[in-house]
Amino acid sequence: MAMGEAHWQKDVAAARGVPSLVWRAGQERRLGMMQHWAQLAGARILVDGCGVGMYVRALRQFTPHVWGLDIEAERVAEAQAAVPDARLQVADGEALPYADDSFDVVLSHEVIEHVGDDRQVLAEMLRVLRPGGRLLLFCPNRLYPFETHGHYWRGRYHFGNTPLINWLPGCWRDRLAPHVRAYTRRDLRRLLAGLPARLVQHTQIYPGFDNIVARWPTLGRWLRRVIYALERTPLRAFGLSHFLVVEKMDEEPRSGQAI
Repeated sequence: MAMGEAHWQKDVAAARGVPSLVWRAGQERRLGMMQHWAQLAGARILVDGCGVGMYVRALRQFTPHVWGLDIEAERVAEAQAAVPDARLQVADGEALPYADDSFDVVLSHEVIEHVGDDRQVLAEMLRVLRPGGRLLLFCPNRLYPFETHGHYWRGRYHFGNTPLINWLPGCWRDRLAPHVRAYTRRDLRRLLAGLPARLVQHTQIYPGFDNIVARWPTLGRWLRRVIYALERTPLRAFGLSHFLVVEKMDEEPRSGQAI
């Protein structure tokens, strides 16, 4: 690989993130959450930011009606090669190429932190949902002790987990990690304010430490049990990701917690 190409790929990874490349216990756990909070069987599902198609493939065990899009043409091509009959295309999340009320479920998995206009992306996902349909949203938690998307220092990008960046004041945090957002609960409520949405569930989840489990199974499984137990305590506030279940509202107000 040429040096210039390597730098270009690193810049793309910084700006757009790296999609799920391997299906492991962490992904399986998140799929279980989706299955719990949305009716997947026979549903029309859109994976907004499908990457190389890992969740497209997984969701097709519940329904053949799965669509996917991504802004990166190379990723869409890779996903299409893996699932030749899937309905995939290159598209921008701020202007979804689908009619209103087209889908029963929309999945946005660790995507909105990378887009140009996260409020517009949320509005578009709700637009293409049918009334009563559900948006399943995973995104980074500002209170997690590590920034998992790397950081910039003196103009150079450094890949990997960086401690405590997200705990800095916003002006400093955004200088070190200008390429990616991280959200507080309040941030997400503000993003959804005024949209036709009812919040069904909002929590935080911890990572599964799949790499540690693979290298040191006993230690990894013990660590995973301890960390997952924190999700049942107030310490879940420091989890890796937010998980939101948002239901599109009818024109008439529905019972429940309005945004």
